[in-house]
Amino acid sequence: MPSSLGILLISGGHERAHYAFMLAAGAAAIGRDVVIFATNDGCHGLTDAASATVRESEIETAGVPGIAILREACAELGVRLIACESGLRMAGIDPAMLSKGVEVAGITSFLVAVGTGQIITL
Repeated sequence: MPSSLGILLISGGHERAHYAFMLAAGAAAIGRDVVIFATNDGCHGLTDAASATVRESEIETAGVPGIAILREACAELGVRLIACESGLRMAGIDPAMLSKGVEVAGITSFLVAVGTGQIITL
């Protein structure tokens, strides 16, 4: 069984959020347990606003799946999405702004979910 993958999203930029979902979908597609943990400005990547940008339109025009499509794929593949409770406060994001299916928890929940697996930081 492949090891778990934890993706730590600390940046609020669209490129990193998009790639976090690309990595998550790819890893989940090959059978890895995957969790995306967003904190501070990275929490913006777990809101619906992340898929409503000019760059998102450019990505889709180029034939690359955007965040909304990747988020759906991740949901179907069982990727766990966690927004850091403290990170939400630091970024000034109301938890009600999070996309459907995003949990609010702390770093301990992320570390338990990843276990001895790999962690990638974006």
